[in-house]
Formats: sequence, structure tokens, C-alpha cells
Amino acid sequence: MNFDQDIVTVRPSETTDTIQKLPNYVGISGKTAGATGISMNIVVIPPSAKAEPHFHNGYETAIYLLKGNVQTFYGENLSKSVINQQGDFIFIPDGVPHQPVNLSSTEAVIALVSRNDPNEQESVQVYKLD
Repeated sequence: MNFDQDIVTVRPSETTDTIQKLPNYVGISGKTAGATGISMNIVVIPPSAKAEPHFHNGYETAIYLLKGNVQTFYGENLSKSVINQQGDFIFIPDGVPHQPVNLSSTEAVIALVSRNDPNEQESVQVYKLD
């Protein structure tokens, strides 16, 4: 046990730009909290918007969909898809190309996203379709 470490609180007030081209509220990361094996963020997908196709090289992703409905295209050439709704937990394995799309033209999607990567933007790789 380590009784000398402090608990860290992070209150993000503005979004950051991401490789996925979606608004991201960085919560827990190596940079914000000194995390060494995890990151947790809030991702917003504006109405009718979609992320850049991408994958996370070497890291798994766990998502809890707080608000909205998303269709995520994934796999080789994004040839597969799954539709998720508010309240769903979503797991994306290491290296799987994916592209979430907001199915609403009027409401934003809000998701809590966690990865076993304390600096999660460094592992994001743009996925080019054939």
C-alpha cells in the first residue's frame, strides 16, 4: 500500500482537439493526473457528425454511452457495423479500425471513454480506407 499518494481531481472546462476530429473533454490521463495505465475522457459527437476512421495501436477501449444513438463502422475497410444506444457498454479490442457516427441530426452523442493508455491520443492512428 502507498499511503503517501494524493487523490487527484480533474474538472475539464473546455474541449481539446483530437486526431479523431471530435470534441474531447480530457479527464484522467498521464498529463492531467499522473496516471500510468489508464485514461478516461468524455467524447462528444455533434449532431450528424462522425469521427475520422481510426484505431488505437496497442490499447483497448471501453465506452459507456451516456446519451444518444451511434452506429459504429469497424473492421477491415469498415465493412461491419453495430448500432448502440444510451446505456450500452461498448468494448473495442486493440487495433480494430472503427468510425462512430451520430445517428441524430438534432442531438449530440455523449460518451465516457476509457483506455488502458495514460496518453491515449499518442496511440491513435488514422485508418485509411482501401
